[in-house]
Amino acid sequence: MAWTDLVPDLLGVFFFAVSGSLLAVRRHFDIVGSLMLGTCVGLGGGILRDVILAAGVPRAFDSPIYLVPPVVAAIVVYFFAHVVQRFHDVLITFDAAGMALFSVTGTLVSLAEGMNPVAAAILGLITAVGGGVIRDVVANDVPQVFRARGLYAIPALLGAGLTSLASWADWFNLGAGAAIAALVFGLRMVSLRYRWEAPPAGGHRHSARSHDDVAPHRPRRRRP
Repeated sequence: MAWTDLVPDLLGVFFFAVSGSLLAVRRHFDIVGSLMLGTCVGLGGGILRDVILAAGVPRAFDSPIYLVPPVVAAIVVYFFAHVVQRFHDVLITFDAAGMALFSVTGTLVSLAEGMNPVAAAILGLITAVGGGVIRDVVANDVPQVFRARGLYAIPALLGAGLTSLASWADWFNLGAGAAIAALVFGLRMVSLRYRWEAPPAGGHRHSARSHDDVAPHRPRRRRP
C-alpha cells in the first residue's frame, strides 16, 4: 500500500482508537480494557470490510503496523485523560475524525479489490461506522449511529459515495480525499451543534418514553 493510502488509514485507526480509550476511561476500565476497546473501534470496521471482501487475511492482521495506533492511543489517553476530558464532546470529535477518514479509505480499498462503485460506497460506510458500533456495544452503550442526536451514517455514506464517484470519474487525488474527509467531519460536527436529525422511523417524533415503557394504570385501593 502506498504511503498516501496508508497514512490516512493509520490516522483513522488512531482517531477511532482514542475515542475507544476515552470511552474506557468513562466506564472506569483499566489500561488493558482501554487498549482492547481502542483496538476494537480502530480495527473493527476495516476487519468487517475485509471479511466481506473475502480478500484473504484482514489488513489489520497482515500488517503489524496497524496495531501501533491503538497502543499509542491507549498510552496517550492514560497519561493525558485528565486534561483531554475537560473539553466538551472530545470523544465525539475523535470519533467523527475517524469516521471521516474511514469513509474515504474504506471505499478506496474496496475499489482496489474490484468492487463496483455502489458496492464500494456501501463497504466504505461499513468501514466508517462498523468500529464505532462494536465499541459502543462492548462498552454497553447505545451506538452513535442509532442515536437521534446529530447525523452519523448520512455523512459517512456521503463521503463514501463522493469518493466512489470521484474515483469512477478519475477525479480522485490526495487533495480530493482530504476535502471529502473534511466535508464529512464538518457535517457530522455541525449536525451535532445544531441538533440536526434524520427522519424518525415512525414518521413522527415520540416522547422520551415509549408507549411500551409506560406502566399500566392501577386503580387505587380504597381504605376500609
